[in-house]
Amino acid sequence: MNTGIRTYHEHAVATQTRGRLVVLLYDGAIKFLEQAKRELANGNFTAKGTFINKALAILNELDSCLDLEKGGEIASNLRHLYQFMIRHLSDANIHRDAQRIQDVIDCLKDLNEGWKAITQ
Repeated sequence: MNTGIRTYHEHAVATQTRGRLVVLLYDGAIKFLEQAKRELANGNFTAKGTFINKALAILNELDSCLDLEKGGEIASNLRHLYQFMIRHLSDANIHRDAQRIQDVIDCLKDLNEGWKAITQ
C-alpha cells in the first residue's frame, strides 16, 4: 500500500472514538463472513477458512478488550456472546456450515445496530 494512503488509514483509525471502532470491527467481521459464505458456496474451502479466521481474529480481539470490572453485566454478556460466536464459527469452519456463519452474521448485525445507535 502507498505510504501516504497507509498514513491516512492509520490516522483515520487513530482518531475514531472507541464506540466507532467497535462498529468498524463489527463491519469488518460481517464483511469477512459474507465473503466466507460466498467462498463456501463456490467450493473454495481454503478461502472460506481464511475469511472465517479473519472474523475470528476480530471477535477474539473484541473479547480480549472487554473490561469486566468497569463494564459489569454488559461486558459479561458481550463476553458470552463473543465466545458463543467464536465456537459457532469454529464449528461452521469444520463442518462447512453456511447456516452457522449466517447465525453469527445476524448476531453481529444486531450488535452493530446497537453500537451505531449509541455512538451517533
